Amino acid sequence: MIQRLKIIFAVSFLAVLTIVGVNLHAQNSPQIDFVKIPAGEFMMGCSSGDAVCSADENPRHRVQITKNFEMGKYEITQAQWVSLMQTNPSNNKGDNRPVEMVSKLDIQEFIAKLNSRNDGYRYRLPTEAEWEYVARAGKDSANSGPIEQVAWYEGNSEDESHPVGQKKPNAWGLYDMQGSVREFVSDFYTGDYYNVSPAIDPTGPQLTLGGPGTAAPIGRGGAGAVPLPARGLPAGSTLQDQVNALQAQVNDLQRQLQQLRSEFEAGPRGRGGFGPGGPRGPGGPGGPAGRGRGPQQGPAVLGPDGQYIDPLDGLPTGLPVVRGGGWDQTAEFQRVSARYSYYGPTLKLGDIGFRLVRESVSK
Repeated sequence: MIQRLKIIFAVSFLAVLTIVGVNLHAQNSPQIDFVKIPAGEFMMGCSSGDAVCSADENPRHRVQITKNFEMGKYEITQAQWVSLMQTNPSNNKGDNRPVEMVSKLDIQEFIAKLNSRNDGYRYRLPTEAEWEYVARAGKDSANSGPIEQVAWYEGNSEDESHPVGQKKPNAWGLYDMQGSVREFVSDFYTGDYYNVSPAIDPTGPQLTLGGPGTAAPIGRGGAGAVPLPARGLPAGSTLQDQVNALQAQVNDLQRQLQQLRSEFEAGPRGRGGFGPGGPRGPGGPGGPAGRGRGPQQGPAVLGPDGQYIDPLDGLPTGLPVVRGGGWDQTAEFQRVSARYSYYGPTLKLGDIGFRLVRESVSK
């Protein structure tokens, strides 16, 4: 009898531990709402009748999205970020407010942790084309509705962020696509990309190490990095040879970076950026800048080969693309086709956040 009670107690105890473990796991796994998005096509870029488009919003061109996917119904909130990352870097605190003051590199760490759960889905940043496809939601107008009803912006935000989902959703049921925090996408930026963009599932320009035509592309944000090739190695070089050569390149770039950083920081700084071409809004490079909140960290600097270099590791990097309107911008900036470019993936601002794409993983 005693032995049987011991067995029953042990089984019950294990059951309790299992339940507790599941609950703890659930507490550390953010619950994110997604909306199913069908494949389709749309006209990307400057909307018909939009008189304030920048050059980088043209030419207007047809884009086809060939696969169904799911997009986050809301921007990632601070509570969702904290549940996985255990810290809250945001300036405008509030569990249900969008997380901000996160860099593109921080976001990739968040995504990596989500993907490590192996829950049957793959999470990533949307491409720029996917983002605009969803923001337009089948419409061709510059806005998804009356600005006061669909967006937080300078005229109604009281100069701070707000909890997600308080404004009206767009036609596909997604909230705050036009104005809350601006959102990182996975693409890198070039001002003339729309002139050469593929018509099917574009993913942004590919960047190379050491100048055009000299190396393989560096992977974009959501797809995972492509290994960087070492330059000047003879055929048959070992993996260790490549590692050593890359380390030498890094050391050399870091030495050059110190000089470049000193020159760069001594130059003029704009209203929201890091000198010419810093955080910018419509009007092209050097145009009106977005008003960033909080310390601005990690601007990339122009290297000797014409590449932008990330100060964290001395390696070339791309200018991240940011889409959507911000709570501190004028109504003119809250257009679905507006694009923004920023120096480097380590930049952190109080009016930039993100939302995610989710795709099923084939078994």
